[in-house]
Amino acid sequence: MDTTTTTDNADSTLTSTTTGNSTPWGEWMGSWKINPTQIDQEAERIDRQKAAFGGETISRLKDLNILILGVRGVGIETAKNLILTNVGSVTLVDDEVCTIADLGTNFYIKEGHVTVTEIKKRSIPLSPDTVSKPNKRPRTNTNEATNHTNSMDTTTTTDNADSTLTTTGNSTPWGEWMGSWKINPTQIDQEAERIDRQKAAFGGETISRLKDLNILILGVRGVGIETAKNLILTNVGSVTLVDNEVCTIADLGTNFYIKEGHVGVKTRAEACLEELRTLNPYCRVDIHSGPIQDLLTSANVLNTQRPLGVVVISQLLPKVELCSINETCRSRGIATCLAVTNGVTSSLFSDFGIQHEITDATGEPTQTLAVSQIEVLTDLPDMLQIEGVTNKGGGDGKKVNGKQRVVVVTVAKDNHGLEDGDVVALDDMRGVLESSGGGDGGKDNHGLEDGDVVALDDMRGVLESWNGKTVTVKRVAIASPTEAKLDTNDVAFKEALKLPTSVVLANFGKQYDFYKQKHEDEQSATDLKKKFQFRSITMFNRLALVLTDEDGSMEDFESYQAGGLLNQVRPSITQSYSSLRETLDCATPVPQMLRGEEWEEGKGIEIHLCIAAVLDFQEEEGHWPRIHNDEDAEKVLSICKKISKSRQDTEACWSQKVSWGFPSGEPRELDTKRILRYAKLFGTELTGFCAFLGGAIAQEVLKKSGKFTPLKQWIHHDEQILVCDDVTNTTPTFGSRYDYQISIMGKDFQNQMANQKVFLVGCGALGCEYLKGLALMGVATSPEGKITVTDMDRIEVSNLSRQFLFRQEDVSHPKSVRGALAVQKWNPNLNITAMEQKVGNDTEDIFTDDFWRKLDICWNALDNVMARQYTDSRCLFYSKPLLESGTLGTKCNHEIVLPYRTSTYNDGNENDSNETQIAMCTLRSFPYLPNHCIEFAKQSYFSDYFEFGPEQYETFRKDKATFFEQLESMDAGEQYRSLALIQSFLDMHQEAQSSSNGKMDVGLCVKTAYANLMGDYRTSILNLCHSADAMESSSGKKFWTGTKRRPKAIDWNCEEDKAQLMEYLYSTAGLYASVWGLECIRDRNDFTDLVLSLNLEQPEWNPPSQNVNLSDEDEEGGDSTDKAEKLKADLYSVDTLNLPPANPQDFEKDDDLNFHIDYLTIATNLRAWNYDIKASPRHTVKVTAGRIIPALATTTAMVCGLVNVEYCKLVLGLANTNGRDVFLNSNINLAAGSGNFTTFCPDPPINIETGLDQPKSFTSWDKIEIVNDKEELSVQALMKRVESTFGVKVSRIFASGNQEDKALYNAREEEKLHWEIDIDDTGKASVSSNDIYTAWPQIRMAVQMLSRLPPTSNQRKLFATQVDKVKLSLAKTKEAFMRDFEGKVSQAYYNTYLPKEEEDDKMKYFDKVFEARNYVVLDVDCYVMEGEEKKDITLPPIKYVYSS
Repeated sequence: MDTTTTTDNADSTLTSTTTGNSTPWGEWMGSWKINPTQIDQEAERIDRQKAAFGGETISRLKDLNILILGVRGVGIETAKNLILTNVGSVTLVDDEVCTIADLGTNFYIKEGHVTVTEIKKRSIPLSPDTVSKPNKRPRTNTNEATNHTNSMDTTTTTDNADSTLTTTGNSTPWGEWMGSWKINPTQIDQEAERIDRQKAAFGGETISRLKDLNILILGVRGVGIETAKNLILTNVGSVTLVDNEVCTIADLGTNFYIKEGHVGVKTRAEACLEELRTLNPYCRVDIHSGPIQDLLTSANVLNTQRPLGVVVISQLLPKVELCSINETCRSRGIATCLAVTNGVTSSLFSDFGIQHEITDATGEPTQTLAVSQIEVLTDLPDMLQIEGVTNKGGGDGKKVNGKQRVVVVTVAKDNHGLEDGDVVALDDMRGVLESSGGGDGGKDNHGLEDGDVVALDDMRGVLESWNGKTVTVKRVAIASPTEAKLDTNDVAFKEALKLPTSVVLANFGKQYDFYKQKHEDEQSATDLKKKFQFRSITMFNRLALVLTDEDGSMEDFESYQAGGLLNQVRPSITQSYSSLRETLDCATPVPQMLRGEEWEEGKGIEIHLCIAAVLDFQEEEGHWPRIHNDEDAEKVLSICKKISKSRQDTEACWSQKVSWGFPSGEPRELDTKRILRYAKLFGTELTGFCAFLGGAIAQEVLKKSGKFTPLKQWIHHDEQILVCDDVTNTTPTFGSRYDYQISIMGKDFQNQMANQKVFLVGCGALGCEYLKGLALMGVATSPEGKITVTDMDRIEVSNLSRQFLFRQEDVSHPKSVRGALAVQKWNPNLNITAMEQKVGNDTEDIFTDDFWRKLDICWNALDNVMARQYTDSRCLFYSKPLLESGTLGTKCNHEIVLPYRTSTYNDGNENDSNETQIAMCTLRSFPYLPNHCIEFAKQSYFSDYFEFGPEQYETFRKDKATFFEQLESMDAGEQYRSLALIQSFLDMHQEAQSSSNGKMDVGLCVKTAYANLMGDYRTSILNLCHSADAMESSSGKKFWTGTKRRPKAIDWNCEEDKAQLMEYLYSTAGLYASVWGLECIRDRNDFTDLVLSLNLEQPEWNPPSQNVNLSDEDEEGGDSTDKAEKLKADLYSVDTLNLPPANPQDFEKDDDLNFHIDYLTIATNLRAWNYDIKASPRHTVKVTAGRIIPALATTTAMVCGLVNVEYCKLVLGLANTNGRDVFLNSNINLAAGSGNFTTFCPDPPINIETGLDQPKSFTSWDKIEIVNDKEELSVQALMKRVESTFGVKVSRIFASGNQEDKALYNAREEEKLHWEIDIDDTGKASVSSNDIYTAWPQIRMAVQMLSRLPPTSNQRKLFATQVDKVKLSLAKTKEAFMRDFEGKVSQAYYNTYLPKEEEDDKMKYFDKVFEARNYVVLDVDCYVMEGEEKKDITLPPIKYVYSS
């Protein structure tokens, strides 16, 4: 009854037991394929063609390769049709340069391609982003499955894959999820590659929901284009544009896709459409010119089979239309978002309807807490405090058989971090016969509060039925008598908390009872009654589970012994929102302002009234207020006053006094100046505000997915300080792209913009946004102006989702070069230079003093702290303003650094090392979380085999003597690790030499990989269990308790697990091939054949002669020294002359073909299988091991917009006229709602106390400048000058910021001038100071021996020679000191800091920089005496200018 074609090798029997995810029937059916990765997308695309051609012909067409000669009209039509027909490949040949006439027949050639040198051949426009898109074959991310199975199902393999190592046709039963074999672009999920960083921020589920989101954007001026750009980059399902207004020249100031050729010809939507489509080929983008209601009511927007999800209004519409759209949206479950900017005012509004479910309010990672102990407590003592459970906590607990009982969980952290009422889900719980042991104190706080929710997970045995159940948790505290003065920071207290809870309560209960009885005794003896004083001490490593009768039996928890997880759960929140009409007319008495102090003062009232007024104005006059039209402005003011007066005695927005954000009901005068400015500038917009709104509102749109908290509901922001009220400066305008800027800030401002000299450091996501802003604002458009942008990086596919200046064809090209080219096309007058240089201490010959002095501003667009600190230090030195910003997912901040007026970046304590450290003993032997497995795979396996090991081998191969010198600086464990790894590489080489071909080959790489597999996942596991069993037997105590899981070893002979073992061999062998410079085998079938030919056999395991180190300490085993010494002896005799070179691997997370992430994923998940820990998806491994920072286009655009506005203030000279108070720093989290828009004035410079009466302090901006008058100072003269000027004693003069123990002057060296070494007439030696022995330890024995040996001893000559050598060395030291001390400062500096001769490149660089400068910058260590004590004094750096 073979009515269907089954999959290859499908078993025809209907056995009920399935292996992994394999099912023996129904593979051909469609009903079960609810996941897009389960669907053959390619077959879906050609469904209609198959009906025409038949399946056999379709298969033949897929094997057809076609060459097309000529790509004019016929050629492009032919190519288009063949590609759509899904042939195998199409190759184009046409080397003729595009002409303007080609645009009449070739629809993919644009005007920009004609005569452009970068893109000039007709075949180039046919890029993967236009016609020749690869037929998308979704990558099966095999690790997404996280369900526990008894088999080694660490990854999701292809459907119905047989676990045996036979191959059928083109199918391979393993490794489908891996990237290393996908050398053909059609095998790669390009869409997933693009949104890699977004997935790190949103998570896979939200990414899928966003793909179903259809968005309508009304208006494509500045805000509209910014919003569309950000949403398309974020990979939403579709974006539809509505804007039927014809382009104007002023549009070019804020809409970067409108060109001069579009002005008066195309509508804004038409002009932008094609460019927006090229941003992301996986997002549908189109325009709509019909009635908007048609779209609002459509159930099939852009053929997606889905309705609209969100409408974005980016410019005000007539009041009736605006409110009608909002009401229709509310009735159909469509969110409404509004973002408008008028002049220097911007407003955000969101309405998510009558009912909106928020599934994740903040987006912060939820915690997974490992359980180390569970106890069921009965007869709860009075001193135990649990909110709502115990009497002291205000409740009566859960009673069983009349007894009060509670379940208390001890977690593997000192502080669980949950709050009362939090809910947790139980996981990984195991039930056995008895409870034992105390908790592992851990190192961190759990972070949960009362009332938090957790889900139980990973429970076993009797407790397995609790897996997935959610329970509320409460904090556990004890009442400690105040009189006892218990010190919670005391080591004894912390150690006491590691005991079982019942023991802790018993111990502290005695103390409680003692003091309480004492109190009662005292009270009985007096009439003055006092309450018993105690304080609550929370045990932050414990939680109480709040169980209900429906949850199950509390007795289940009495069976707990080991394992278990508590997964924090964030319950959904349902919110309701008011309509646009309600919030405008009656529901917003004190609108929120971006500046907190302006919100508290009620300054948002004028803006809110202005919006209502201009809507009424348009309704009455039939047009919007005109730019700089006094009549229109007065009319708007009149309407404002009328609205405000009519709303008095209501809760609506009207002009009343506000205190700390609360309305008083007392009328106040309207700010008429602000209202008139709003009306006069209503028709203008600034690119900074557009970018700010476009980023913020795009992020608001994404909240339709349920992820993150929407705004509640309005936020306004304005910058009145930017407005120039001098109409002679702002009018008239003459039809330029900068008309809006001129109308607001004036013509002189625009001239200053054109002359600006800007240094932009970085051209990634931030840099692209900043380049856009600079181009739109007209920065450096005069011959005097210049933008210099530098970035060392090349463009990668994952950059395309947020670095919007780049396209697929830019991949692998320099970011700075392609970024500069992109913005220069928008604004041809831009004077911009692109560089690929790092900015740092080693490029000061490129970014010279002259370069820095000429700058007006430095603009950071960097992603690491060290680079930021360097540019900040340069700005400090040259007194230049710095614009600084950074993003992390939905979080962002920006900082304005003004010379002498604000603190600087270096004044903070920023660093890149903010990661939580995990104890090595946990990683090595007792992991219990997926993250432990990832970290061990990265820190131990990958590092040892492919980074540290090859590096040590190469050092040994190149210079054996140097290697052994370096080895002595390592501890015993590190020495053994280094030597053992070198020996493993030598063993590979020796085996290669003894092979039939005498060469290293991939087969040997496979054998080595197999040895690693057996050693790491079998032998070491069996050894660990053997040692633990021996300890249990000898001590009588159970070992595998709490978080310690008993691991299980892999078995090569288990066919069920063979697929994952093959994946390990494949990736490991590929990496070894890279190390040895071999061509790896990428085809999985060929690799399988190679493995089968090697006849690999599992080695027999024998108990180790010495037990494994089972302690909780991080030290290695005690026999490392002996092992290291033996290996040293073996390696001393190795001839390194003919050893082949090895290539250490430089870890790179974004190259799928290099095996790195594939190896880490399978290495992680095999270890997880060993310890019965959930497997980790490949992307999770990539994010964790690669330390990937989540990045979003929305956050980047928003913060860059704010910085652009601050830049305008700088160009206006406000830092000099108004100081820092008018500038704005920010710290914003777009995920967490209105309350997380935090802005503030930049902090003033930090005062650094000198310790002197005068000057008392200085700031980082200050330096002491000493200019040479006639003759250059000596070091001695400089020292005396500093001492006399400040009344100090100098102990050291050295290069500013230099951390080495080098100095131009050091008082300790001067002391050596008084050192003497003498040999008297009798031949005895003496030293004037014992410090000589410290400087030259070898002389001590020589002096002693010369005083003991008789004059006739032959050994005296040897020791006398040693003394003479030290005398000579001391003499040279004195001579060198005096040379520098009495010599010129510049020469002493050169002598001190010139690199060694063997560092030739560094010497040349030092010479080049030194010769170009006429100054040195020095730091001084100095002090004053206060009685007998030295008091350290701190002085600013000294800039000593020694020549003109």
